Amino acid sequence: MQFTSERRLDDGVLEREFTLGEIPGILWTPASAPAPLILCGHPGGLHMMYPRLVARARHAAAEGFAAATIELPGSGDRPRSADLEQARADLRRALAAGEPVDDEIVDRLVLPLVDKAVPEWQGVLDALLSLPDIDGPVGYSGGVIAIGVRLAVVEPCISAAVLFAGSFVPRIMFEEARQVTIPLHVLLQWDDEGNDRQMALDLFDAFGSAEKTLHADMGGHAGVPQHAGDEANRFFTRHLR
Repeated sequence: MQFTSERRLDDGVLEREFTLGEIPGILWTPASAPAPLILCGHPGGLHMMYPRLVARARHAAAEGFAAATIELPGSGDRPRSADLEQARADLRRALAAGEPVDDEIVDRLVLPLVDKAVPEWQGVLDALLSLPDIDGPVGYSGGVIAIGVRLAVVEPCISAAVLFAGSFVPRIMFEEARQVTIPLHVLLQWDDEGNDRQMALDLFDAFGSAEKTLHADMGGHAGVPQHAGDEANRFFTRHLR
């Protein structure tokens, strides 16, 4: 892992950009480090998502957590995949036309992304856990929800997860959801224009965790209220401390 920049934010949080091989990312650590770590998932486009990501990281740092994120394969400045770009175009076309998004499009879009992104997250996590200001345990927060599901199954360092139900999920991943056993807190925007609400509810029902909470609010995809983030922080405080 190579740190490429460093700055101190006005609340004392240390922000460092890094690369691991071809993977760019950002690490935020509170003044109280060493600290437990929250991995911040997002739908891709690290520079575009930065304002929301840094707000999440600072919110977490206020509770004593470090936070880290990485760019997804095929997003931002990373090399494009022709197949992934075609799947995204087909998804946008279906949504713009008000048509149902069929399983074949979802599979082409999400499954290759999960297969590549999850090992990358695991490699970055190994590097982060070797740093003196990261103490563990580890949580995962955000989307793409299918990436969070796979990580919850295969990565033993992750002790709890806050999953954002705002992206399509291949039906084959419902089998993986049944293998999830860590505590879960799932955020659902009831009127999310780009999400299949019933699929999100069915996925929540499929999770095998003995402790799982569904937090639903009215509003669209980007309208998650502040109090929902507060509840997520309280969830991580219970499970990462």
